[in-house]
Amino acid sequence: MIKQKILNFKIVILSLILIGCSSNSNNTNNSSALSGDIKIDGSSTVYPVTEAVAEEFRVVAPNVRVTVGVSGTGGGFQKFSRGETNISNASRPIKDKEAKVCDENNISYLELSVAYDGLAVIINPENDWVDYLTVDELSKIWHPDAQNNIKYWSQIREGWPNEEIHLFGPGTASGTYDYFAEVICGKKVGTRGDYTASEDDHVLVQGVATDKYGLGFFGLAYYEENKEKLKLVGVDNGSGSVLPSMQTVSSRTYAPLSRPIFIYANNSAKEREEVKEFISFYLKNAKNLVADVGYIPLTDEEYGFEIEKFNEFIK
Repeated sequence: MIKQKILNFKIVILSLILIGCSSNSNNTNNSSALSGDIKIDGSSTVYPVTEAVAEEFRVVAPNVRVTVGVSGTGGGFQKFSRGETNISNASRPIKDKEAKVCDENNISYLELSVAYDGLAVIINPENDWVDYLTVDELSKIWHPDAQNNIKYWSQIREGWPNEEIHLFGPGTASGTYDYFAEVICGKKVGTRGDYTASEDDHVLVQGVATDKYGLGFFGLAYYEENKEKLKLVGVDNGSGSVLPSMQTVSSRTYAPLSRPIFIYANNSAKEREEVKEFISFYLKNAKNLVADVGYIPLTDEEYGFEIEKFNEFIK
C-alpha cells in the first residue's frame, strides 16, 4: 500500500515536471514564432534604455526586426503622430499640439514611464573655478535675456575668470531641452539661442571635453559613459549643492533636474502581437536593464502599475 502511494506520488511529480517543461517550451516557441517590424524613434535620452531592451528581445524573438531611431522627442512625436512608428521614446510628456495631431490621425496612445533620469550639468576637467552652480546662476547663464548681456564667467560669480562661456546643449526638438528650459528658465520661456546645439549627445560630450571654458547639459547616462572626459557640477536649489546619482535622482533630492522618462505605445500594440509582446517584455525587464545603461529604475510597485496600465490598454 505504501509502495503504491509512493509510486503514485512519483507519477504526479513527473507529470507536473513534464507540464512545466511543455509550458516553458511553448512560451519559447511562441516568442520564436513572432515576426514583423517594430519601428521606434524619438528621444536620444531614452534611446540607450530602449536599445538595450531591443537587444534582449531580439534573442527571444529573432524574427522580429526592431529598429530604434534618434530624432529627439519632438521629432519622434512627429513621426508617431503620423503613424510612421509604433513606439515613441520621450523624455517629456506629449504636448497638446502633438496629441491633437494624433487625434486627427485616429492614433490612440498610452504613456508609460520606464525609468528616472537626471540631467547632468558638466564642465571641462580643466575648469578649476566652478565648484557648483545654483539654479539662479544657471538661469542667469541660460535665460534668453542673457544672450546679449552675459558673456563671461566673471559675470556669474566674483573671482571667476574673465573668459567667454561656451555653451553646449540639446537642440530645441529635444525633450531634454524642453525640460531644462522649463525648470531653469521658466515655462514657455526657452533659452538663449547662441549655444552649440545637437540632438547627438556625443557631439555635446566632445564639445565640452575639448573646451576649457565649456558648459553643457544632457542626460546623466551620457556623463556616466564619458566621465573620464568630463567634470560633473553639483546643483544648489537652495538646500545645498547636490550631485546627480542613483540615490539623489530616485529620491528627487537632486532637484529640479530629475525626471521620469517614457515610451509611448500606439494602437498597433492592440493589433499586432509582436508589438504587444515587445512592450510587455520591456516593462517586465526594464528594472534589470535600466541600471546597466546608467539610468535609475522605477520601484517594483511602479513597474507593476505601468504593466497594469498597459494590460488595460490592449484589452
